[in-house]
Amino acid sequence: MSAQTYLAYDYPLLSAFWTIFVVFLWILWFVLLFRVIVDIFRDGDLSGGAKAGWLVFCIVLPFLGVFVYVVARGKDMGRREVAQARAQQEAFDSYVRETAGGAGHRPTSADELAKLSEIRARGDITDEEFSRAKDLVLSSYGPPSPTSGR
Repeated sequence: MSAQTYLAYDYPLLSAFWTIFVVFLWILWFVLLFRVIVDIFRDGDLSGGAKAGWLVFCIVLPFLGVFVYVVARGKDMGRREVAQARAQQEAFDSYVRETAGGAGHRPTSADELAKLSEIRARGDITDEEFSRAKDLVLSSYGPPSPTSGR
């Protein structure tokens, strides 16, 4: 039980930097490995056997497999990543346009009349103001209503 105890001042600053660097490289390695594996599955041009071959190569000999994959297919890997990002952005934009009703969305006359009737029901405008506003709404959407009396 006479194990040597290391205190913080026993660990030199250069060793701390070296440890941080090595940990950073390991994290970088795992990110690259997972990106290669995701790209193998994402690639629609590869057949099932080719995908299995690349995957086995990257798992059995990880450093060599990832290096060879990045050299052989790295340029296409970047293109597939950009295409995936564009597809996600287009899907998001489409969802936003659909949800928001588009950039040129103009409420219908029925929508505006419903809002006006709610305002009148709250008592914020009088019946005369409601009639004038209704005439304005209907005149901007088509011919004025014949019941307006003006």
